[in-house]
Amino acid sequence: MSPPIRVGFVGLSSTGWAASALAPSLLQPGSIRDKFKIVAVSTTSEASLRRERADCLGLVVVSVKDPLHKQVVLPVIEAKKPFFLEWPAGTGLKETVEIAEAARKHGVKSIVGRNSTTVKKVKELIKSGAIGTVLSSIFIGFVPRELGVWPPLVNAANAYTIEKLNGKILLLLTPLLMSSAGSLQSMRLPTIYPTATIIGAEADGRDGATNPDHYSISGHLKSGALATIVWRTGYPSTKGRRNLLWEIDGEDGYIRVESDTSSLGAAIPTVYLNGEKVDIDGTETGLFGILGAAWEPYAKEEKGQYATIEDAVKNQQILDAVERSLEAGRTIIL
Repeated sequence: MSPPIRVGFVGLSSTGWAASALAPSLLQPGSIRDKFKIVAVSTTSEASLRRERADCLGLVVVSVKDPLHKQVVLPVIEAKKPFFLEWPAGTGLKETVEIAEAARKHGVKSIVGRNSTTVKKVKELIKSGAIGTVLSSIFIGFVPRELGVWPPLVNAANAYTIEKLNGKILLLLTPLLMSSAGSLQSMRLPTIYPTATIIGAEADGRDGATNPDHYSISGHLKSGALATIVWRTGYPSTKGRRNLLWEIDGEDGYIRVESDTSSLGAAIPTVYLNGEKVDIDGTETGLFGILGAAWEPYAKEEKGQYATIEDAVKNQQILDAVERSLEAGRTIIL
């Protein structure tokens, strides 16, 4: 058996995504724990991992807020250390391209936190021909007010999300449709809640929201299938309201994905094939199992089975096209 990959964390504090999900997913009993070993940690406030520890690392996990991605990960790349970077890997296309170019220059491997067992299963079903030729896809997402991520009520820890330049937009949560886009023909990005009340002890008074809180986009996938994406946020949760509904219609059948959680990467949606529920491997142990399923192919060096910084660039290019199409009022061919 190969020795475990020695892992260092940047951004691992007592709270947050790294502490509650990423790190625990590497400590699950079974093969994952045999493949990875956490040996060094640092908080975001620290300049870097201690050099004597960094030298022995096989992977550096960077889990910090989007505006800090570039400044934290570039020194890791320059040290020629393989890295994991949370999605979206930078605040926009320019930063993501810069990170990717640095990784190519130094020959550094990467893994980006945009892996979903649900999306993988959907891709497998489509590739298997289970629904025949895909004709259309409709994705409807909802981020409830109670999460405190988007206006009108935003938790102090999430205040950076209301500013467009910080890179956090709703479309980042739509991995498969965006990565398969061919042309974007019609879109609207309205803002229903232009101001946000920042709640929490660390509130700093910011209340102007520059990020759209609703998205409506339609176009064609590279296959020619019609795709529609709708994201909305800010409304309070009400009984029976679905946070996620995704339907894919094919010539010979259809796939439906439903969930009470809006993120495909952090949820365990229910997947149906022609009305019959489909089992998804890796979801038995909940969120930790889902994240663990993403670490496994990286450890096995199964290229194409996990997202990399190059995939992040492709998605940022699509998001950039969305912005340009909206500004120009015309179709963008990708």
